Amino acid sequence: MAGREGGNRQQEAPGEAGAAWAEELLEHLRPAARDVRRVVSWLSGAVRGSVALQDAAGNLVAGTRIPLDEGLVTDITSGRIASAAWEGHERHLRLVRVEHPSHACVLAVSRRVPFDRRASDIVTQTAPVIELLLTARESTAAGLRLQRATSDLRLAILQLLMVEDTVAARRVAAGLWPGLLDADTACVYVVESDSAVRDRIAEECLDSIREDALVVRCPAMDGHVIVVSPRDTTGDALRSLVGRHTDTFLGGSVRQSLARTATAYGQAVSALAVAHFRPDKTAVYAERTHPERLMDPETLRAWTARVLHPLDALPHHTRAELLATTRLGLEFTAVNAAKVLGVSRNTVRARMERVEALLGTDFADLTVRAVVHLALNTQIGLPDTPCARTTGPRGPRLSDLLSGPARTWAQNLLGRLDADARNPRRTLRTWIAAGGNAERAAQALGVHAQTVREHVRSAEPVLERQLLAAGTDLYEVVLAHLLVGDLDLPVLQRSG
Repeated sequence: MAGREGGNRQQEAPGEAGAAWAEELLEHLRPAARDVRRVVSWLSGAVRGSVALQDAAGNLVAGTRIPLDEGLVTDITSGRIASAAWEGHERHLRLVRVEHPSHACVLAVSRRVPFDRRASDIVTQTAPVIELLLTARESTAAGLRLQRATSDLRLAILQLLMVEDTVAARRVAAGLWPGLLDADTACVYVVESDSAVRDRIAEECLDSIREDALVVRCPAMDGHVIVVSPRDTTGDALRSLVGRHTDTFLGGSVRQSLARTATAYGQAVSALAVAHFRPDKTAVYAERTHPERLMDPETLRAWTARVLHPLDALPHHTRAELLATTRLGLEFTAVNAAKVLGVSRNTVRARMERVEALLGTDFADLTVRAVVHLALNTQIGLPDTPCARTTGPRGPRLSDLLSGPARTWAQNLLGRLDADARNPRRTLRTWIAAGGNAERAAQALGVHAQTVREHVRSAEPVLERQLLAAGTDLYEVVLAHLLVGDLDLPVLQRSG
């Protein structure tokens, strides 16, 4: 025993010795100690020998490899015999069949001295413990595989919604979550937490919402969980969840059609930024006046059809794929758009470059991005086959949209910056013209690049829009500059 001199070591009574090793063996069944390799290692020490656990194919599952007779192993794994013993010069061997959910294994124990009653009992009693642990491990592995498959399926459904393929999304969802996407509209929520606890937050979302929503671990942002739900009660359940956790925030969209899931996702991310400054750590996207709502709807729809007319000759699925990818690529970085869509960033860039070529324009220009973004958002409400009268050379041009109430809106919005003596309005205009590049804008203005960034950043709370990240907020401010004539109109091949 530890702490005693070797010469004074007392012999344990047989009953005490048996109770000791049995208790040690049972300890390995505790949830925190369930490990087949640890049990095999313990067995090796308990019997003072070498131990190997191998399957019928000879693969070592745990322990150290021991030379075994293949015929004997086959007899045991096939069930012909349950155990075997072998004795030779300075080698004594015991083999025991160990059941496994998918195949049998052999537990082999080798000692230099013969097996006494105690060693034999330990081997005999250890075999069923290993069986239990192997079964538990197999069940756990199967559960994890099912969990991963379900998680991948949820992501696939979200990706289909992001590219507006609602028919396929409903078909996939119907098998596991009947009725989930039967509604025509839904809200999108984004729950933000530390990436280390994201999986636990996702599980709590699933427990709180049950089968009433699509819960997806965001493939682009490690700390985000995306929730798409047609149910009105989902928001309350998520707010309650956020209230129970520190450093957890919630952003939600307004209700959108399923085809506009990507738009709703952008709204939820925008609201999430606001949630960081709210006492309850939650925010819903503030529905505000958007410039396209102040434009003549018929003229806007006709102009949109004319802008996107070069894509009409493409096969339907190709056209839809290009439009959906470009819409996401304009809202987010190519890397994040690729993760959301489940494709490579090179694929996203290639698709956007193809759209650039078809439209005869360059997405490096922020005014182009804003105008195409306007067309793509309007396109969602257009029929698949545009009316012929909207695509001719005499159709409406961009200049036809930039008047009336929309121009008044733009003047009021940008006018908020006029009170600042630093003239951030000039800085913002120059920064947009430079494609959002602070260094190039600084050279044009004769100031430091950091000054440009500070002016742009200071304009964000005044305009109530995020400007340093691409997306709807920035494009609305760009459109405002176009509406008041502070920036030149971009030239698209078809829109004029």
